[in-house]
Amino acid sequence: MVNRSFHLQQIKTRFKSSEVVAILGPRQCGKTTLSKAFDFDLYFDLESAKDLAALENPEQAFKGAKKLIVIDEIQRRPDIFPFLRHFVDNNPKVKLLLLGSSSRHLIQHSSESLAGRISYYHLSGFSVDELKLELADRLWLRGGFPKSFLAKSEAVSLRWREDYIRTFLEQDIPQLGIQIPAHTLRKFWSLLAHYNGQILNFSEIGRNFGISDATAKKYLDLLAGTFMVEILAPWHANISKRQVKSPKFYFSDTGIFHSLAQIQNRKDLLSHPRLGSSWESLVLRSIRAKYDKEIYFWNTQSDAEIDFVIPQPKGLIGIEAKFSDAPRMTPSMRIAINDLKLSVIYVVYPGDKAYDLSEKVKVIPLASLAKVVGLV
Repeated sequence: MVNRSFHLQQIKTRFKSSEVVAILGPRQCGKTTLSKAFDFDLYFDLESAKDLAALENPEQAFKGAKKLIVIDEIQRRPDIFPFLRHFVDNNPKVKLLLLGSSSRHLIQHSSESLAGRISYYHLSGFSVDELKLELADRLWLRGGFPKSFLAKSEAVSLRWREDYIRTFLEQDIPQLGIQIPAHTLRKFWSLLAHYNGQILNFSEIGRNFGISDATAKKYLDLLAGTFMVEILAPWHANISKRQVKSPKFYFSDTGIFHSLAQIQNRKDLLSHPRLGSSWESLVLRSIRAKYDKEIYFWNTQSDAEIDFVIPQPKGLIGIEAKFSDAPRMTPSMRIAINDLKLSVIYVVYPGDKAYDLSEKVKVIPLASLAKVVGLV
């Protein structure tokens, strides 16, 4: 079993200040398993026709609850949020744990109805710090979805991911009330594999796919809202250089990215032109597993850049993802330290030894990332 105690503790902490906690994340990332570690009175799975019918009369269904009620796949009943507000206001001793496979922006009414009462917690699949070090390569290739990561072979893992993608497109998206043909969104999603880790240019993406800029943005926002991709905003410093203002994006799970990019095994991965961006996705996911605030990037028009910029109490830190046996100091690192006044840059590489490139630039293994940047 993979120890997910960090997430359990984070959720318990949120219940100290909120009557309702919503665990949001992609389907099959482990939300249900995690929720069953809590001592609950009632559990409703809205993929069950019986439980869905029971919540047609939620007041009756909630009778007898004294501590905790869990509602799984809450996005199937966005209309229930006004009742949940009424319930928690009149039953202060009962907490609600909601599980959802779409963002709070796609779950209509939640922010409005439960404002001041709800705390959101984002959960993804397994991360490096939850696993034994020797399993990091498997995590990178297969991604963090538990059934993909724990599959008996690479072939079984790949087959699971292909089935996941098909179910997501053919069932999950329509259940959100979004009517986009599955084959259309599949082609668009596959096209995005060529842009992973790049600055978003909706005109170029739309032109290559034969759709408008607005439609390209709509499709990407949908994938972001269902946790399939993550969009990063640019960091702006008060400097004279022209800085990139457009966002960039990454696939949220490297296994899904590899499936859509036709990467089936480690040999394919190491020879693939998107190897570097795949490594960046893994590094971003490793940060995101312990850090739920905004993560930025920084680019200038003259190509100085830092992959990830994170505000910390002691100042800004930069994180560079380098798939290299021996990363070296680059002009971009020097420029970023000077222009952004970074307290430190961590260069994350696939090796197992840490070393310094300068006083403010430190090379570290992926397994050390969460600890050294103060995310744990």
